[in-house]
Amino acid sequence: MKLGAFYPVGDLGVDPEATRLYAEAAEGLGYDEVIISEHVLGADRSGRPEWRPLKGGPPPYDHQVPFHDPFVAFGYLAGITERVTLMSAVLVLGQRQTALVAKQAAVADVLSGGRIRLGIGVGWNDVEYEAMGVDYRKRGAIVEEQISLLRRLWTEDTVSYEGRFHKISAAGINPLPVQRPIPIWIGGSAIAVVDRAGRVADGLYPSFPPDKNGSELLSYMRQVARDNGRDPTAIGVMGALHLAQGTLEDMVAVAEAWKAAGATHLAFRTVAAGYARVDEHVELLERFKKMVKGIL
Repeated sequence: MKLGAFYPVGDLGVDPEATRLYAEAAEGLGYDEVIISEHVLGADRSGRPEWRPLKGGPPPYDHQVPFHDPFVAFGYLAGITERVTLMSAVLVLGQRQTALVAKQAAVADVLSGGRIRLGIGVGWNDVEYEAMGVDYRKRGAIVEEQISLLRRLWTEDTVSYEGRFHKISAAGINPLPVQRPIPIWIGGSAIAVVDRAGRVADGLYPSFPPDKNGSELLSYMRQVARDNGRDPTAIGVMGALHLAQGTLEDMVAVAEAWKAAGATHLAFRTVAAGYARVDEHVELLERFKKMVKGIL
């Protein structure tokens, strides 16, 4: 399994020095990936006290929580790191312009020497979609079309395309990426997400645990892949390890469970585990890397 270090932006913010130190340390410790989360906007609930996310439940963040823009961060990290894959987990693809995403990802891939993996999702924040001028309730259908179009834009000199949400007439991006196409992984846990991963994605970043239900969902994804003429073993799975939900020893046990479930990658997250300084997070990266050496 590949091991990724999930940048703890909620604890360290977007300070360039913290970002640099974290990424350099992760690469130096032998991590395979540096993972960047994203949101463009957070809602100020004091100005909209009756608002709740349309999917239900309390919002997991608000306007006071910082986020990098992944593509800007990728450009910065491309000049700092030499080996690690740079992944978004996850870019809310449905609210972004597809041609612009294709261009930004391609340039980042060129600058990094072919080290970008695009983790995408449909998102949950209708406030964000509203501000970006996109219909939240159509996000699943939009993303389906976007995935197909992105791959064409990354592999063809010019594209002519007319779908439900997009129209391109004999135009193309330049430069094309090093990877043609850039791998697209889908994050989430809804059955529609798992189904979409089986049909069209290069990998799944599930937000469910590796328990009985999680194993059944992965089996379903692999069956969907077979039903669509795809090799299920070619679809990666990145298991999440949230240190805020337990101890380092607990995370090792979760890593073992993900390995048993067939995961190909792990994402180690130290955010919200009670550490405010970059050196504290780096120490956790070092300790955990040693603890899971025999599992990877």
